[in-house]
Amino acid sequence: MTGTPWPGAIAVSGGGDSLALMLLLADWTKAGHLAPPVVLIVDHGLRKGSQRDVRQAAQWARAAGLKPHVLSWKGRKPGADIEAAARQARYRLMGEWCRRNGIRALYVAHTLEDQAETFLLRLARGSGLDGLCAMAALAPYPWPGLGDLTLARPLLDFMRAELRAFLEARHQDWLDDPMNEDPRFARVKLRQAAPELAALGLSPRRLSAAARHLARARAALDAATDVWLKQCCLFEAGGAFVDGNALARIPAEIGLRGLAHVLGRVSGQTYRPRFERLERLYAAIVAGQLQAARTLHGCRIGPAARSAALFGPGTLTILRERGRSGRGTDPA
Repeated sequence: MTGTPWPGAIAVSGGGDSLALMLLLADWTKAGHLAPPVVLIVDHGLRKGSQRDVRQAAQWARAAGLKPHVLSWKGRKPGADIEAAARQARYRLMGEWCRRNGIRALYVAHTLEDQAETFLLRLARGSGLDGLCAMAALAPYPWPGLGDLTLARPLLDFMRAELRAFLEARHQDWLDDPMNEDPRFARVKLRQAAPELAALGLSPRRLSAAARHLARARAALDAATDVWLKQCCLFEAGGAFVDGNALARIPAEIGLRGLAHVLGRVSGQTYRPRFERLERLYAAIVAGQLQAARTLHGCRIGPAARSAALFGPGTLTILRERGRSGRGTDPA
């Protein structure tokens, strides 16, 4: 990947994708005379046998000449939405470890199928353009306070079958997580439906291509949104002033993106607000129906007092809710 940051750590679960990435990066650093990657293994503690799998993954890392570090997710586990909670815990634990140890990037083994599954999951959830765009090969780290850390995904153009063929050629075993077969999880249901979707023309490669097309459209909208933000928004400590009338005059997609950007910056949230709730707030502003303050995404949004109407009538104030702090949430 162009601009690959180093030194780096690898998120390794012991599954085929992450083990393939581990071996590939070990080879790459050896050939380039670079410092070897660090292996980070998270024990979620969600099922019996997880510690055995962690020990096995660590053993494979050492056999490859790499140093493994095991990070444990401690404390009570949520009873619902466990996938999202586990993902947040992983990123928090690994990101904080990287920051403490001077690591510039965390490498994860997302594949072409992961790209396609993410697209479909977000489509089913009603996500907007941002949610449907492709995962980027290099992206900001998805946890607050870690802006100097990069999330790297070098395997987005590779199929899982290709990675397993690579492991077989290297005589490398891997683990199959039983949770990847649990039909309670939406991503597992999508994997089970993959043959039927492919028969309808919705193959992982085509879905991934659609996500990349949308990413190019997003880049163009980002440029237009940046112009609007500079002209019609003023950020101050703990909040922002927004020209609500100007918000109503621009194309809806740019307005939604601009509003989401302001909410995220004020609240400190890593991800954008849920698209359906964002649309409702935007519609109220555009229709002139925001007569009283509303809350969304850790922010309080309402009409500005006359003395603070920096953009004249229609000025909005967006303030962080008291007692709220930025944290990672599931992307929309």
